[in-house]
Amino acid sequence: MQAIHTQLQETIQTLYRKALDADQSLDKLQQSQQGRFQAVFSEDSGFRTQSRRFSPYVQEIALDWQSLQKMSDTDAKQSLPALVKKIELMLTTLAQFKAALQ
Repeated sequence: MQAIHTQLQETIQTLYRKALDADQSLDKLQQSQQGRFQAVFSEDSGFRTQSRRFSPYVQEIALDWQSLQKMSDTDAKQSLPALVKKIELMLTTLAQFKAALQ
C-alpha cells in the first residue's frame, strides 16, 4: 500500500502544478470576457467541490488521499477506485483544456 501512496502523492503534486497553470489561463480568459461557466465539473462528476477553478478540485483530491492514508488497508482498497476516478477525470480535463488553448 505504501507504493500506492507514494504514486498518489507524486500524481497529486503534478495535478497541483497543472491546476495552477490552468487557473492562470482561466484568469486570462475571464479578463477578456471569455470562459464563462459555473463550474469545471458537473455535479455528477464525483467531486463534492463546485468551483470555476481547478485548484479546489486538487485540494479535494489531496484531502481524500489524506483520509485514505488513515484508513485500514481493507477500507483504503474500497475507497481507492473513487479517488483514482477523480484523478483520471482531472488529468483528462486538464489535458483537454490545455489542448483547447493551443
